[in-house]
Amino acid sequence: MKRPSRPPVLEPRPSPRRRALSEEERALWDNVAKQVKPLRKSRVAKAPAAPRGEPAPTLPSARPAPPARPVAAAPVPRVAKPSVPPLAPIGKRERAKLSRGRSEIEARLDLHGMTQTRAHRALTGFLHRAQHDGLTFVLVITGKGRSGGESGVLRRQVPEWLSLPEFRAFVVGFEEAHIGHGGEGALYVRIRRARV
Repeated sequence: MKRPSRPPVLEPRPSPRRRALSEEERALWDNVAKQVKPLRKSRVAKAPAAPRGEPAPTLPSARPAPPARPVAAAPVPRVAKPSVPPLAPIGKRERAKLSRGRSEIEARLDLHGMTQTRAHRALTGFLHRAQHDGLTFVLVITGKGRSGGESGVLRRQVPEWLSLPEFRAFVVGFEEAHIGHGGEGALYVRIRRARV
């Protein structure tokens, strides 16, 4: 039986001038090398089993592989993150219904007097429960802040928090509440339906 001929092993041409890898390049190369997996397993011809007492026949050895040359590291592909749904404003019709009492505000959260850490934790838990309970509109009261023209910390922070990706799973949109519900010191928040 005739063995298929192997293609010749090409020796890399020595570069006229080699520079040493920096620590950062070496770390990047090691990281890439750890993630490399072979495309498929190569099949190696097995030597026939020798009877006991006789030495096993040896296969002709292949030329040793040349040492691996460092290659410019390709950028590591990023795994696509699940898309975060965009915020949508509460429509004029819905806002009018809320301000006139035709649409029900199903729950309220008052953040007055809380620290930012406590308020963030309370807001996260409140929105999670509201979504779990199937609520549509809730009111988040931040307060207007100190008198004297300076707005409160939570009044500034809560809209920023609601715009973050971590809250988009709970929030469709939000807007400043009507004066009857607190005006500048409160927000109407529309809750996103939970995915089943």
